[in-house]
Amino acid sequence: MTGDQRAYVIGAGFAGRGIAGELRRKRTWGRVAAFLDDDPNKIGRKIDGVPVVGPINDAINLVEKHYGDRAIIAIPSASKDQVRQWYQGLRSAGFRDVRILPSISQIASGDAHVVQTREIDPQDLLGRTPVNINLREALGYLRNKRVLITGAGGSIGGELARQLLSGGAERLYLLGHGENSIYQIDSELRLLQSEGVGEAARVVPIVGEITDAAYLEFLLPRLRADVIFHAAAYKHVPMMQTNPIAAVHNNVFGTRNLLAAAAGSGTPRVVLISTDKAVGATSVYGATKRLAEELVLSRSAVHGIVVRFGNVLGSRGSIVPLFRGQIQNGGPVTVTDRRATRFFMTIPEAVSLVLKAGGVGRAGRLYALDMGPAINIYELAAQMIRFYGYEPNREIAIEEIGLRPGEKLQESLFDHGERSVGYASERVHQVQRGPIDSAALHHLIDALAPICSLDPSNRSVYRNKRALHRTLARMFPNLQAADTDEY
Repeated sequence: MTGDQRAYVIGAGFAGRGIAGELRRKRTWGRVAAFLDDDPNKIGRKIDGVPVVGPINDAINLVEKHYGDRAIIAIPSASKDQVRQWYQGLRSAGFRDVRILPSISQIASGDAHVVQTREIDPQDLLGRTPVNINLREALGYLRNKRVLITGAGGSIGGELARQLLSGGAERLYLLGHGENSIYQIDSELRLLQSEGVGEAARVVPIVGEITDAAYLEFLLPRLRADVIFHAAAYKHVPMMQTNPIAAVHNNVFGTRNLLAAAAGSGTPRVVLISTDKAVGATSVYGATKRLAEELVLSRSAVHGIVVRFGNVLGSRGSIVPLFRGQIQNGGPVTVTDRRATRFFMTIPEAVSLVLKAGGVGRAGRLYALDMGPAINIYELAAQMIRFYGYEPNREIAIEEIGLRPGEKLQESLFDHGERSVGYASERVHQVQRGPIDSAALHHLIDALAPICSLDPSNRSVYRNKRALHRTLARMFPNLQAADTDEY
C-alpha cells in the first residue's frame, strides 16, 4: 500500500509514535495521515509532522469517506468498551482494515512495532479489560536464564514464548511434538526479533514427546534450563472423553516424566499450567490435570508451582474459533446450554499473570488467577454474532445442543477444602489446600501405568477404557465414563 492511501494511528502516545515512525520509514502502508487522540494538550499539534486530531470519536467522522483507509489502535491502556466503540465507529466510517497493537507486548518491551499488530478479533472486545503488568520488571527473575517451554507450539506456549522475548532470557527452548506448530512459533519469534522486538535471546526449536521418559532424561541435562513452563497437554474435553488413555498418557505420565528429568538434571523451577476443569473433575481431561497438579505439588526435588485458570479467549480449544467458523458459514451457532457459564481471560493477560506467578510463587504452592465474573455462553455467542454484523436469532440462529460428556454448567477455581488466602500479586490468588496423600497418589498412578503402556505381565488392562475409568473413579467419583468403546 503506497501513494495516496492513508493510515491513521489511534493514540499519540509512545506506542502510537513508534508505530507512526515505522510506517513512515517502511512506507508499506502508505501515508500516515493523522494521529487520533483524546488528550487536549496534543490535539491541534503536530508530532513529527503528523497532525493530531480529536477527540477520537469525533475525529473518526471528520472525513466523510475513509474507504480503503487503514487504522491502528495503539493505546495500551484502552478499555474493552473504548476499543469496541472505536472499532464500530471506524467500520461505520468505511475503514477497510482496523488493526490493534496488543497491550501486553508494549508493557513488556517499552516500544511498539508494526509486526506486533494484528486484525481486531472478537477477543479484543469481549470480557474484561486486561490488567496492565510491567513485564520487564516481572520477568527480572528470568534475566540471563535458560527457559524451557513445553507445548510451545500451542496457544499458551506460543504466547509464553512471545512475552519471554522481552524478559532478557539467555535462551528460549521451544519443545513440542507438532513439527508444524514448532516451526511456526520459531519462525514468528525470529521475525519479531528481526523487527526489533524483544532482546537477543537464542531461540532453539525442539521436536519431541514428553511421554518419552528416556528422551527427557537425555535432553534436560543438556539444556540446563533454569525454569520450565509446562504448557503441554491434551486439552479438548469431548475429544479426551473419546480418547481417555491418550489424555492420561500425555497429561499425567508426560508430567511425571518431565518432573523426574527436571529433578535429575538439577532444574530448580517448574511451573505447571493448569485449569479450572481440574476442580471437581467430571471429565477425563480435568482428572488428568488434577493428577498433574498433585504430582507437581508433591515433588520436593524441584521448586514446583501450579497456576490454575479458566478458559482463554481465542485458544485452539476455546469456543471463540468454533463460533467464528459457524458464523462465517451462516450459522447456526451452537451452545451446550443457555444457562452455561465459563470464566474467560485473554491469552496475553493469562500468560503475563502466569509469568509473574512463576517469579513470586513459593515451592509446593497452588495459585489461581482471578478470572473476574463468569460469562454466560449464550450471551457470548450473541455478542460474537453482533461483532460480525448480524442479528442473533434473526440472521444467525443460536441453537442449544445439550451438555457433552464431561462438561459442567458452571466451573469453579477452588475445590472442596481449598480457599484463597490473599493475593500473591495482582490478580493471582494464593490457594490454601489440605495435605496431599502422596502414597495414595502414587498408588493410583502406578495402577494407571499398565493401562497406558504395555506390561507383558498384565496385558489384560492395556488400553482398557473401563479399567481406566474404574481406576480414576477412586479419586474422582463424579467422573463421567468415556463415550465410546470402538478402540
